[in-house]
Amino acid sequence: MTFSICVHETYEDDGEEHDRFGVAVTTRLPGVGTLCPFVSENGAVATQSLVNVDLGRRGIRYVDDGLAVEDALEALLNADEGASNRQLHGVDRDGEFTFSGEDCKDWYGHTSGDGYTVAGNLLTGESVIEATATAYADSRDDETPLAERLIDALAAGHAEGGDKREELRVQSAAVRVATTEERELEPFYDDLRVDATLEPIADLRETFDLAREGYEMALEKYEDAYEEDDIDASEE
Repeated sequence: MTFSICVHETYEDDGEEHDRFGVAVTTRLPGVGTLCPFVSENGAVATQSLVNVDLGRRGIRYVDDGLAVEDALEALLNADEGASNRQLHGVDRDGEFTFSGEDCKDWYGHTSGDGYTVAGNLLTGESVIEATATAYADSRDDETPLAERLIDALAAGHAEGGDKREELRVQSAAVRVATTEERELEPFYDDLRVDATLEPIADLRETFDLAREGYEMALEKYEDAYEEDDIDASEE
């Protein structure tokens, strides 16, 4: 009932190398952002199909504790009696993991590449995840924020048909990004959800644009205050 993408990137800022992780997801049900995407400065995980939220919560916790994403997610699936109904995928600094249980509903499947995984079920076809993966892979050298590029990747999959259940009008989408870089003010656009809408990708993109505008305005007004940890340092 979903398609999603998890990614890992490295980048440099002021001569220092950092890692960032992101996950984006959409489905023809409300509130997907509360159930499926999990991210930290160490990895990104998505749990879907017949959702077991604990797989995502514990999966990212295990990665944070130093377990490789493949080992963490395989261990959780091995202990899950409903594993045949699950899709679970994710990335960490060193690799990728994808799983689609044999009882997921058609069309279902997954793909992966260097630093990313994509999976989906109840889709119009394989081209949904292929388009999502290609759109992301083609954007990896862009300097635009990762959250924006992940929304673009969802848009590419959505344009191929996305979730096939057209009778379900109320949809949702979410994007989450985390990084090892320490910033005075975390970008507001790195954790966004559209919980109930008829146009999930368009609304998520609009929300991103507004959040980015708000972030830039807040930086201009409050950056000195955050740096000095003193609200009086901001403009009046």
